[in-house]
Amino acid sequence: MDTEAELTERGHSSPEQGEGRPRSAFPRTRALLGTPWRRAGALGVLCTVFLLLVSNFVVQPFLIPSRSMEPTLRVGDRILVNKLAYRFGSTPRRGDVVVFDGTGSFVREPARGNPVGDALHGAASALGLAEPSDTDFVKRVVGVGGDDVVCCDTGGRIRVNGVPVEEPYLYPGDTPSEVPFRIVVPLGTLWVMGDHRSQSRDSRDHLGEPGGGMVPVEKVIGRADWIGWPASRWGSLPGTAAAGGPRG
Repeated sequence: MDTEAELTERGHSSPEQGEGRPRSAFPRTRALLGTPWRRAGALGVLCTVFLLLVSNFVVQPFLIPSRSMEPTLRVGDRILVNKLAYRFGSTPRRGDVVVFDGTGSFVREPARGNPVGDALHGAASALGLAEPSDTDFVKRVVGVGGDDVVCCDTGGRIRVNGVPVEEPYLYPGDTPSEVPFRIVVPLGTLWVMGDHRSQSRDSRDHLGEPGGGMVPVEKVIGRADWIGWPASRWGSLPGTAAAGGPRG
């Protein structure tokens, strides 16, 4: 009899417990109403962090701000810079279009700005949403370490190690250079020039400065391999040698 009474009491208590569960779940349901927005925000943060990691170590978008590389690259193009191109023993070759940090070669050490503003601009630039840093440049490699680069021969062409340079990428109407020069590129550095020679401030403009316009190889950020935007210009950059014979 005691057992039956106990079962009866449990049977009466079960509905009460069952009724209690839904009541305790209502506040939890209301608390979760904002979850989709929180999930969307968290997903956005994760995507941004992922893109920044990819940009820092693999491929970085880079906004073209000037005409110095026309017609190969136009103002407003967003190129994708391959940061792995020279990461495993390879070095820049003649004809490569490279992005590099010009601090110490093309520009002096920049003055320190607002750390927060610089960080935000750096993040936007890394995502291709803002113009690159004032110290970042995109140019074409014309001479590598050890090269003898001369401008110009009787045919108006640059010669690299005595070989005339064929430059089909030059802006129509431009000459290879209106500034005559002859330099020997030190080992570990690069001689770089823009494709739109009359609109490009490049190695020629820094001949009389410390470093002589040479860009240290370790300052190269990566190789410009693709145009990612606008959609009408999607595609890879053609690999054109900057001198006759094998690329350096």
